[in-house]
Amino acid sequence: MKVCYKLCSLVHSPTSKFHATNLLSSTPENPLPYYLLTKCIALLQSCAYSKKKLRQIHAFSIRHGVSLHNPDMAKHLIFTIVSLSAPMSYAYNVFTMIHNPNVFTWNTMIRGYAESQNPSPALHLYRQMIVSCVQPDTHTYPFLLKAVSKSLNVREGEAIHSVTIRNGFHSLVFVQNSLLHIYAACGCTESAYKVFELMKERDLVAWNSVINGFALNGRPNEALTLFREMTVEGVEPDGFTVVSLLSACAELGALELGRRVHVYLLKVGLRENSYVINSLLDLYAKCGTIREAQQVFSEMSERNAVSWTSLIVGLAVNGFGEEALELFKEMEGQGLVPSEITFVGVLYACSHCGMLDEGFNYFRRMEEEYGIMPRIEHYGCMVDLLSRAGLVKRAYEYIQNMPVQPNAVIWRTLLGACTIHGHLDLGEIARSHIMKLEPKHSGDYVLLSNLYASERRWTDVQVVRRSMLKDGVKKTPGYSLVELGNRVYEFTMGDRSHPQSRDVYALLEKITELLKLEGYVPLTANVLADIEEEEKEQALSYHSEKVAIAFMLLNTAPGTPIRVVKNLRVCADCHVAIKLISKIYDREIVIRDRSRFHHFRGGSCSCKDYW
Repeated sequence: MKVCYKLCSLVHSPTSKFHATNLLSSTPENPLPYYLLTKCIALLQSCAYSKKKLRQIHAFSIRHGVSLHNPDMAKHLIFTIVSLSAPMSYAYNVFTMIHNPNVFTWNTMIRGYAESQNPSPALHLYRQMIVSCVQPDTHTYPFLLKAVSKSLNVREGEAIHSVTIRNGFHSLVFVQNSLLHIYAACGCTESAYKVFELMKERDLVAWNSVINGFALNGRPNEALTLFREMTVEGVEPDGFTVVSLLSACAELGALELGRRVHVYLLKVGLRENSYVINSLLDLYAKCGTIREAQQVFSEMSERNAVSWTSLIVGLAVNGFGEEALELFKEMEGQGLVPSEITFVGVLYACSHCGMLDEGFNYFRRMEEEYGIMPRIEHYGCMVDLLSRAGLVKRAYEYIQNMPVQPNAVIWRTLLGACTIHGHLDLGEIARSHIMKLEPKHSGDYVLLSNLYASERRWTDVQVVRRSMLKDGVKKTPGYSLVELGNRVYEFTMGDRSHPQSRDVYALLEKITELLKLEGYVPLTANVLADIEEEEKEQALSYHSEKVAIAFMLLNTAPGTPIRVVKNLRVCADCHVAIKLISKIYDREIVIRDRSRFHHFRGGSCSCKDYW
């Protein structure tokens, strides 16, 4: 009210030459006093933190005839509305009253939509701007590309990219950084890298965008390579760079490299950056060192909901479901409100620990106590919970009664359960639904093939495999990653490309002999192929995780923990064998497969054989 009072006292003072009678009698022939206009603009610039004052000043300008036809008044009013994050509907209503808005005003509106929850009108405004014969300037395209990146519309991004080349704006660093961001956000890492390569000047924003793009799109090796190039060029990393690096290390399971990043972030003073510390917590959880994740959590000066959720999910996937649920209770006791993602972690803990009743209880509480409407991810956890418990028919009934349309992931979960528990009819039903939703997913062909093979229906197995060839679908090969020194090594089944292959396979033969002395019998039923028993045993011996473990036994000191990242689910035979290897060699072996962690120690596993 103080702001408006100043203006009112100016206008209504009988001694002022800007008395209200003069203002009210203003006409186009008798222009408004320039002083009042500049005062309104100055007041708009001063109300940087108050939407209420903004509306008061706007109302006062209307009452006293300060017209939006004046380009300066219109420009500052729109700019203030957008800067205060006021509703874009308000900004748009003001915008429609402006006669011939200039490029600054168009840019401000595009920026407002780009920063809002609904960025799509920015593109419509841009097209209107072109139709109105207003030429875009250097600020237009960064704002426009930001809107496109939020909507994840890569085709629009490519179209705007071509326009910037025609207009000569493509070489501007702000435009290049925005293009980098949109390609990275949409998963087009190759296009992002091409833009990056063509940049004459690469600032920190450009390096961060391309590193983050590779880290978030399953290309962690490239992200780490770029980081090394960045340091060679003398560009100093910041918190955003560190978050991307930690994400890449977590993806690869590169614990030692992640620890070096940890030391670096402490050295440069990023200890209090919540984004960095939450990423560090996530790194340790995803590398299977859950106690280090707990240590990071306990040392945090300020824990937000993301911190609690990260540790809850970390405990769950590492097989410590009871601890995850205890932590959730502690979170509730602190008065923090769990998010929908927190409940995904809680339900995941119940699913992977076989807590059927607890899972349904938490699902009920999520909606009744916290008002969180279940999303497809929550229903997926419930289907997984029933499937892992062997209640396959009940899982199918649950899917049929879901209030949301099941997606391919849910049907795939059911198909996987049918393969494990031998429900051929339900498996074929699940497969028929998947074919309508994601017909080219290689894993589904493999699951159905394995289901037929488990029933010894070899003719049907051949039909499935021929259809894979006909449809051009390739099976995702299994691989295992291990970290040694400063490198991450990848092994595939029967891999002999490594210089130490002869020693590795000699050790594998020795391991097989030692396992048999411990009573190990190869689970050849897991080899779902119509081959001789001896061939099945040999195939099991050369699974990628066993090759990786043999490599690490050769190259690490006795007692050193072994950590393996595998892209597929660990088979039952490998699970039995690795339990015994951990006992024979007295090693802790941590396997991260596509859905959880297995902590093997002394002949037992943290999953308690429930996975």
